[in-house]
Amino acid sequence: MPKIHIVTDSTADLKDDIISKYNLHVVPLTIQIEGKTYLDRVDLEPESFLQLMEKSPELPKSSQPAPGVFKNLYDKLGGNGDKIISIHMTGGMSGTVESARTAAELSDSDVTVIDSRYITHALGFQVIEAAEMAMEGKSVEEITARIEKIRQHTKLYVVVDTLDNLVKGGRIGKGRAMVGSFLKIKPIASLDDGEYTPVAKARSHKQAVQYLMHDIKEKTAGKTVKGIGIAHAGGQAMAEPLRQQLLEAGYSNIKYDFTTPVISTHTGVGAVGFMYYTD
Repeated sequence: MPKIHIVTDSTADLKDDIISKYNLHVVPLTIQIEGKTYLDRVDLEPESFLQLMEKSPELPKSSQPAPGVFKNLYDKLGGNGDKIISIHMTGGMSGTVESARTAAELSDSDVTVIDSRYITHALGFQVIEAAEMAMEGKSVEEITARIEKIRQHTKLYVVVDTLDNLVKGGRIGKGRAMVGSFLKIKPIASLDDGEYTPVAKARSHKQAVQYLMHDIKEKTAGKTVKGIGIAHAGGQAMAEPLRQQLLEAGYSNIKYDFTTPVISTHTGVGAVGFMYYTD
């Protein structure tokens, strides 16, 4: 019976022990900063990147893996008839999933490419469950159906501590940024179905945490919370109180880590991503 391999990219914020446990294949994106190019999480770790970004006069740039990188991996994994499910960050923020689709068309291997419509641990939710099902001998059809269900029952919020990177990246006007900075506003946005949508404004880290705690309690009432993730770009001042309140409220299975440099480039230093999914 053919084996099913699970491929993803470095924006899934997966730790080495998880990658090893599930035999995952992680294709890194690249980061260009101050004239140098780095492979995300391979030769540039999140904490050291934040230091580089704070000193850099220009906004770093990220690039998706070339189709050839995916094709080589697909050819290697599927050369003996094994199947591949390749799950990637939202196509709304990167061309990574399109690069994977191009490679799948060029490869002779049996590859199913999926746009997770999410980033960081919310992408990881799909990847890990897919890997667990593959290890149990489930079919590609069963796994893709489960991934779709996870996607439909996932919520992801991003709280930005500074508007600088959003301005530099052309995602918000300078006038609005000046007003936001003056008022010390912390914009809260959701990432649902791949779309970045502002949903609220907080005037402090405490207010942002209160909003997120109210949201998870309200939206998961009567449901089983399957997983929670907190990813931050040096935003421990907001992320740590959020984690403590979640633990005190009885939530468990909380993934907590620095986010990838690719995401930090978009959000800026101090940002926090909060995500969860239910059954």
